[in-house]
This record gives sequence, structure tokens and C-alpha cells, in this order.
Amino acid sequence: MNEVVSRRGALSLFGAALGLALSALATSEVEAQTATPAAPAAPAAPAAPAAPAAPAESGGTAGMKRRKARRTARHKRRQARRKGKPAEAPAAPQ
Repeated sequence: MNEVVSRRGALSLFGAALGLALSALATSEVEAQTATPAAPAAPAAPAAPAAPAAPAESGGTAGMKRRKARRTARHKRRQARRKGKPAEAPAAPQ
């Protein structure tokens, strides 16, 4: 019973205890967040419309338009190479 506990051993035990305490705390928070009410209440005011996931095809910033044009041209050139047709001249930069 006269064992000497080294610093390394003490820190190891302390770390294990701290880890268990944090995991128990995190588990209780997760359970609290995942609890759902029996009947969801209807919103009092209409919610604002959600932002679209992506800009419209014709819209977007100038950089997005340039990128799309380059990508389209690249796909066309690749398809032409696969079919054995000569590539068209690249479009003039804007």
C-alpha cells in the first residue's frame, strides 16, 4: 500500500477522469438538443424565404460567368477530341 504515484501516473489518472467528465457532459447536451416536442408549433409569422443554393444560370458575378465560359469551352474541345473533329478557335477574352 506504500506505492508512490509518479507525476506521469497522476496526470494520466487526472486526464482519464477529465475525459470521462467531458464525455458525460457532451452526451447530456446532445440528448438535450435532440429532444423534439410532441407536436411542432406553427410559426406565428411567415418565415423569410430561404436563399437559393446557387445563383441563377444566367446570373452570377463576372468571375463566375468567365469561369463557366472557360469550362464550357473546355468541355466542347474535349468532346471534339474524343470524336476526332478539329477543335474550334477559342472565343475572344472579354
